[in-house]
This record gives sequence, C-alpha cells and structure tokens, in this order.
Amino acid sequence: MSAYHPNYVLLYVDQPAVSGAFYADLLNLQAVESSPTFVLFVLPSGLKLGLWSRHTVEPKVLASGGCSELAFPVPDRSVVNDMYADWSARGLTIAQRPTALDFGYTFMALDRDGHRLRVMALEMSA
Repeated sequence: MSAYHPNYVLLYVDQPAVSGAFYADLLNLQAVESSPTFVLFVLPSGLKLGLWSRHTVEPKVLASGGCSELAFPVPDRSVVNDMYADWSARGLTIAQRPTALDFGYTFMALDRDGHRLRVMALEMSA
C-alpha cells in the first residue's frame, strides 16, 4: 500500500466568510472556494487550509479553537519581529510576545476563533 501524507488543515470557525476575509488578508491569498459554511485556500506550498463552520460540520465539533497551532516558519528573528509588528498593527490578539524558546525565536497570535498562529524562526541553539 502506498504511503499517504496529510496536506490539508481544517479549522472550525464561527463565521466562515468573516474568517475567510481575515485569512485572505493575513496570507495575501484569495480563497479558491467559498460558500456560507466553508472557505478553502491553497497555499503556495500546496497545503490546503479549510475554514469550516463549527455549526454545520458533521460529526459535531467538541473542542473550540486553541487546541492546536498553525505554524509559520520564517528564516530569522528579524522576520519574526517584523511579522509581530505587522500582526499587532492589524489588531490580532497576541498570546505570546516574541521570545526565545528551546526550539528558536517565536511569538503567538490568535485568530478570531481562538486558533493559535505561531511564527517561528527555528534555531539549533536558542
């Protein structure tokens, strides 16, 4: 049997159209599919990001946002700091200011549904 690898992330959101507009602006991408209950983006890497209404998904979603992270790897600390300044200016809730952790330099923001968005510059020795 062939090996299959995940290439699709689904986030369950309260209002797909509103969350779709947020991610379109944040990612500088247009959705490839949009309906009242679902919005889909295809990132340049090929990863698909789906925003599905938590009110219509089956089976029913039992958890809310904040139980996982969408990670944005960047090349270095200066990009982390630039994205922190940009996302702060956009009004994103910042859950963690830029800081050095054991894996590198990072900060975390939250989308309107509480999904964690981590920007990180991986470093061999932080």
